[in-house]
Amino acid sequence: MPLTQLVLNSGRTVELHSVTLSSTYGGFLEGYPCGRVNDLKLAGLRRQAVTGGRPGYLVEPPRELTGDPGRAFGPVELLPAVTCVGRFTSEPVDPELPRYLHESGLTVIWFQPTPELPSGTAAVPGLLDVPWDEFARDEEL
Repeated sequence: MPLTQLVLNSGRTVELHSVTLSSTYGGFLEGYPCGRVNDLKLAGLRRQAVTGGRPGYLVEPPRELTGDPGRAFGPVELLPAVTCVGRFTSEPVDPELPRYLHESGLTVIWFQPTPELPSGTAAVPGLLDVPWDEFARDEEL
C-alpha cells in the first residue's frame, strides 16, 4: 500500500512507496550555504538517486539569495529546509506491457519547506511536472 498518491500534470497517477526526509543543511559544520556548496549537494543527491539500478530525477529546487553578495564565496544561497528522496511507481510506460506483470519506477529528489508528504495535486512547484515517461523505467513485478 502506498504512502500517498500524486497526480502529475501529465495526468499520470504515481504512488510513493518509500521516502527519506532530511534536513537540507543538517550536519553542515563550516562555512555557509552558497551556490557552490548547493551545486555540490545537488550533484551528490543525483548520484545517490541512481544507485541500485533505478533511474533518478532531481526536481530543481528554488534558491533564495540572502545576505551580503560580497562574501568570500558569494552570497548566502538557501535551498528549502527539507530534502526528500522518494521511490515512486506507476503503470508501465510501455503500453504494450501487461499492467498486472509490470510497473514503472523512478526515484525522485525534491525539496520542500516542511516535512509534510505531498498528496493528490498538492505538492511543491515542479514535483507534479516530473517527466515520468522520459525518465521512469519499466520493471517486471
